[in-house]
Amino acid sequence: MLQQINKSFFQNPLSIPIEPVMKYVEWLARMLLFLFLSHLSTAADTITPDHSIKDNGDVIVSQGKIFALGFFSPGSSRNRYIGIWYYQDLEKKVVWVANRENPINDTSGILSIDSRRNLALFQRNQTLHIWSTNISITSTRNSIAQLLDSGNLVLLQSDTRTVLWQSFDYPTNIAIPFMKLGLSFRTGLNRFLTSWKSPDDPGKGNYSYKINPSGFPQMYLYKGSSPKWRTGSWTGQRWSGVPQMAGSNVINFSFVNNDEEVSLTGRLTNPSIISIIATNETGTQERLTWNNEMHRWVGFYWAPNEQCDFYMHCGPNSYCNPDNRVNFECACFPGFEPKSPQAWYLRDGAEGCVRKRGLSMCRSGEGFVKVAHMKAPDTSEARVDMSLGLKQCKDKCLRNCSCVAYGSAYFEINGEIGCLTWHGDLLDARTYTDAGQDLYIRVDADELDRYRKNGLLQNKGAFASLILFVGLMFFVAVFFLRCFLRRKRRGTTFLFFLFFVS
Repeated sequence: MLQQINKSFFQNPLSIPIEPVMKYVEWLARMLLFLFLSHLSTAADTITPDHSIKDNGDVIVSQGKIFALGFFSPGSSRNRYIGIWYYQDLEKKVVWVANRENPINDTSGILSIDSRRNLALFQRNQTLHIWSTNISITSTRNSIAQLLDSGNLVLLQSDTRTVLWQSFDYPTNIAIPFMKLGLSFRTGLNRFLTSWKSPDDPGKGNYSYKINPSGFPQMYLYKGSSPKWRTGSWTGQRWSGVPQMAGSNVINFSFVNNDEEVSLTGRLTNPSIISIIATNETGTQERLTWNNEMHRWVGFYWAPNEQCDFYMHCGPNSYCNPDNRVNFECACFPGFEPKSPQAWYLRDGAEGCVRKRGLSMCRSGEGFVKVAHMKAPDTSEARVDMSLGLKQCKDKCLRNCSCVAYGSAYFEINGEIGCLTWHGDLLDARTYTDAGQDLYIRVDADELDRYRKNGLLQNKGAFASLILFVGLMFFVAVFFLRCFLRRKRRGTTFLFFLFFVS
């Protein structure tokens, strides 16, 4: 066929027969399509001993075309890394990096299954080892690496499909749905997020986001080893310090706290929605959602977002009220006073508050004052008893003279399950306008009596205002009724009265 076309072309270029040309083009197209499809069918989402990834545009794509894995350069850097990103995200916001601490400075990188059946990254014709899954594999069977639609890169034993290693156990700076964050007491594995150093360097930065299992578990955003922001404890539905999680119909969260592990996992209610949690190099914790129409990431919430979000913005035994910034956002808990009145006057609440002097706090008629809409104090030193209700919790705290405050553990579950008690300084508390829980602060008998009187006076004042308002309305009604009767006797119509009172 090709000889016939060439002969016709040289004899008379304008007389090339159309039918042979079309058949030749069709045959060539089928061959190219066959080669393309055969490549995809053998290596679309998998790395095998016979199929590696080179830094020449090679990628693997999960079966449902949700995630892609390949080489990338972050920001303005020329260094090369292996990363995973959402397949439809043209900006390639990378959600996981393999060699974040060991970049490649050229395009000679190869990701393959090595002789030890580990997934490994090499440079310079596989002579320089850069990164590896680095696990001990006793089986003599081959291993394969597969990118799942969940975004999890797994190393499998090829015959049994047993998972030998998975990227979900080693997060970088982003948590995606189905990824677990937390600590396994059985294996010691701690899954947490660590920020990039900069937009150009995915190496481990200064900020980390991890669970603290002490007391009643919470998550913290740390700068180095110092807390910068605290999520608060689990309410039964969400973190108490993240009101934006309330009523979310996008993600279902599962919190586990038992003898084997403490962890949090998020699962999307709609698979078409893409939402992630990122620990940024700027020191913020952010939830981002993908806008498919605009083809960009949109911020849903971030923290810390205001002064009261920062850990210990107001010192011990005080709380932060963002609605009182005109005067001073820090306030002492009932029964406490500023430790340094001079610093407090200068709007410096770092030293916090101390118990008022001369108070008797043990079996001397003391009680509790309720502070509403609270993000409960740091629970890392709190004691928890999930078998008690709120009334039993009060009795338990009252019997223990060292107990300074109590509240419900799962206060957003019907019946307010569980009891939290604090026995030292109350740290990092704040109020919300439309969220938070009731916290009960131990006060002495005199302080309790003052709060009761203030509450009674407030109730009396409100009742007096109500009586005054009702009396005034009665007087106005009588006045207009008399006017109406007088005008009616003069022949004024009822419509005029309606017009008058309107």
